[in-house]
Amino acid sequence: MLGWPITNVQGGYERAMRFGISTWFWVATFTTANLPLVKKVADAGFDWIEIPIGSIDQDIAYGEVAAAIRDNGLGISVGAIFGDDCDFVLDDPVRNQAAVAYVKHCIDAAVALGGRLVAGPLYSSHRRLWRATDRRRDLEHAARHLRDVGRYASDHGVTIGIEPLNRFETSFLITADQGLELIGLVDSPAVQLMSDFFHMNIDEKDLPKAIERMGSHLVHIHACENDRGVPGTGHVPWMGIAAALKKNKYDGALVIESFDVNVQGLAEAARTWYAVVPNEQQLAVEGLSFMKKCFA
Repeated sequence: MLGWPITNVQGGYERAMRFGISTWFWVATFTTANLPLVKKVADAGFDWIEIPIGSIDQDIAYGEVAAAIRDNGLGISVGAIFGDDCDFVLDDPVRNQAAVAYVKHCIDAAVALGGRLVAGPLYSSHRRLWRATDRRRDLEHAARHLRDVGRYASDHGVTIGIEPLNRFETSFLITADQGLELIGLVDSPAVQLMSDFFHMNIDEKDLPKAIERMGSHLVHIHACENDRGVPGTGHVPWMGIAAALKKNKYDGALVIESFDVNVQGLAEAARTWYAVVPNEQQLAVEGLSFMKKCFA
């Protein structure tokens, strides 16, 4: 468990639940020019911010951003996702090396920002789909590279949360059980799992049971509605999830990852073709309030 500062006591054990939001809601690429978003997140009532790092050359003055995060009392996670030049599953030394370099950069970024968590689908490029002819080989190839970056993460006090997606965005890691299979092969305490309710809502037959099976391997959560809209307005089984997290004694963050239809490039990548969030205030006020009540 990540051991964040204790915020409440429930059900006979101490629990620290942090509620955050990804800067992807506002910008496709966070740069130093977007520094005011840090205070905006805090002013909206969140105590956690997730900043995606899309590339090694992203224009961020890490010291300045870290100071703003610290001054506003926020926890921080780094979001990570492979571009077409990165892959751990393909037997392609160029893409493999690029992926290792990118993940290590994300680990360095997390440390520089004052955090210790990197989370995302770190196995193949986003939306690369293929019919596996030798899945065991693919798993072992990915596990070998994840072991490498896992050692680097461990040396820097960082945990990596591997994210299963859904059948339309990957053909490699879709379910909680597949995620557990992969990290079992990696066998590193620094390489664990994260969950995203939007993805799980598509492919898990019982979302709370899948969360429960992840157990202590679950280190991070994207708390998304089934349409990636405002939490509590769709059909994600929130109360069942809350019970599963309580049983697992989950003590990480719950981060809203939603998308604004007006953020060009990112909205297309996330297939956000209409306004799933009517307005920013509804997301920050109603969604956050709902989650705090649900997981209190």
